[in-house]
Amino acid sequence: MSPRPTVRIDVISDVVCPWCYLGQKRLDKAVAAVPDVDVAVSWRPYQLDPTIPPEGKDREAYMLAKFGDRSRIEAIHDRLRGIGTADGIAYDFDAIKVAANTLDAHRVIHWAGQESPATQDRVVRALFAGYFERGRNIGDPAVLADAAREAGMDGAVVETLLAGDADRDVVRDEIGQASRMGVSGVPCFVLEGKYAVSGAQDVSVLQNAIEQVAAMKARGEL
Repeated sequence: MSPRPTVRIDVISDVVCPWCYLGQKRLDKAVAAVPDVDVAVSWRPYQLDPTIPPEGKDREAYMLAKFGDRSRIEAIHDRLRGIGTADGIAYDFDAIKVAANTLDAHRVIHWAGQESPATQDRVVRALFAGYFERGRNIGDPAVLADAAREAGMDGAVVETLLAGDADRDVVRDEIGQASRMGVSGVPCFVLEGKYAVSGAQDVSVLQNAIEQVAAMKARGEL
């Protein structure tokens, strides 16, 4: 019996990106659709807007400055709510009061990944759901520590690390690496470090990419 192929996927994303939350849900479904393949997922950092100050900005004012028209913002939100419902997401954009700087959130995701892929996955899910469905300020160290505890990490250790500069430059370097790779939008799914699928693609697209890469590995082409 031949061994089950393993496909490594690096997901470059930002936890304040609604399309990245959709991408996470769709990747789940794609992985479930390929039970004969072991899929190893790692979450990599990206910042949609690194200029947001550490304390964040008022989200309504931020969105108006970015899009310039309340009706346009509502149209975007309405579209996302409709799409999200089909993927099991209950977007509550009205609950989000703070446009957060996500550097610290990515630090926590980085530390979670050092513990285990499963821990990292739980942290990412907690941050997505907390921000988009409960309006939690994921730039707040206390909120980040809570998400870490929810994922099984030591919240007190996370609080201590967040109070300093631990791995700040490491995360920034990873974000820079994504830019150097040509990533200009997220989510971006990088399979085996070579093949990129950009955007919150349909489940079938992600499933097909996983199957193709798994077949290439089985043939010894990767």
